[in-house]
Amino acid sequence: MRLVAYLKTGPTANHGGGWRHPAARLDDIFTPERYEETARMLEAARFDAAFFADTLGVPDIHKGGFETYLGLGGQITYLEPLTVLPFMMRVTRHLGLGTTLSTSFYPPYILARLLGSMDVLSGGRMCWNIVTSATDFEARNFGSERLPPKEERYDMADEVLEACLALWHGWDADAMVMNKETGQFVDASKVRYADYQGKYVSTKGPLGVPRSPQDHPVFMQAGSSPRGREFAARWAELIFSTPAFKDASQDYYTDIKTRMVAKGRDPESCAILPSLAVVVGETESIAQEKLEYLHSLLNPDLQQASISNTVGIDLSKPLPDDDTSGARGIQGSLDRVVLKAKREGISLAEAAKKPRSVMVGTPESIADQMEDWFVNRACDGFVVWPTTSPGMFEDFCRMVVPVLQKRGLVQKEYGGGTLRENLGR
Repeated sequence: MRLVAYLKTGPTANHGGGWRHPAARLDDIFTPERYEETARMLEAARFDAAFFADTLGVPDIHKGGFETYLGLGGQITYLEPLTVLPFMMRVTRHLGLGTTLSTSFYPPYILARLLGSMDVLSGGRMCWNIVTSATDFEARNFGSERLPPKEERYDMADEVLEACLALWHGWDADAMVMNKETGQFVDASKVRYADYQGKYVSTKGPLGVPRSPQDHPVFMQAGSSPRGREFAARWAELIFSTPAFKDASQDYYTDIKTRMVAKGRDPESCAILPSLAVVVGETESIAQEKLEYLHSLLNPDLQQASISNTVGIDLSKPLPDDDTSGARGIQGSLDRVVLKAKREGISLAEAAKKPRSVMVGTPESIADQMEDWFVNRACDGFVVWPTTSPGMFEDFCRMVVPVLQKRGLVQKEYGGGTLRENLGR
């Protein structure tokens, strides 16, 4: 199974109480050393990659402002991830490194230049978590009141990726000559214009960045809507999903793989990775006590604000008959909370106040649960997010990974030099 770490440039991920835990470090969130240490730890545990989740703004949907979310410690990108990744790159040799960049706000030339440069510098280890953005508060930071409709955003994203590939592939792998004797630095016959012209974007090229060892960054995506799934089936090599239950993940897994086959792609060329957090204990009872303590640190209003901001509905207000037709946010997050509300027989607002599900138990029982999902075709691995940072990663790497390695479920050594090679592509 593939393992990818979910990171934030801040102390909080998807559990709003994690930053209050005694094991959570706060004094180093604005230092390079924190991210270097995390990168070394993940590479020592043979994680395939780590990526930074990102949103371009401070969420202000809940109660019409950001006071609850920001004041109580919701997950925020406090530092631009592309400024942090070079520090992690310098202290690792194999770990894949990813960032989230939106096709709705970044033009293809900028995307190709940024990501291509990072891919070259890392020796072919970059991953691009491709998003179209989902919330209007992001649009307002770029001069628009609202995002375009989802279908249009994905149509634009298709063009952005086509344009980026035209730019990246404008350089042959052997275009760099650098021959002092002949005086030839680049074989210009092996560099081409992109000449991409679409409905939404266009770019002339050529790109000023030579081709990387893996041609272009690995594509990661998290499509959950029907249009998002079509986009993922066409482009994704890694898919980040957020199901609340194993059967929901199995349904998603089957649907994506079927869509890939319909597009002529090998279904094994993309790994589907549900989100996962763990609470590990020496015994089951100790693990349960640790989970209860962790949940006691979470303010329910913060959790509701978190869901409000991701699904695009202010859940602090009455929602007649749990009507979600006005939602303008992340479809996967909405699906997860709606399903949880239905299965527990509670309202959407009540479900939104509950903490995210985590796997809890001993290292062996957590490995059992992960193996169950893996062998029963609910996933190809997991995106692991921290309840407390960096403490949960330390527990997972030290206690759970060795059990998975002993069972032959995760790699003990890396398989190649580039991220795509390490993923077996």
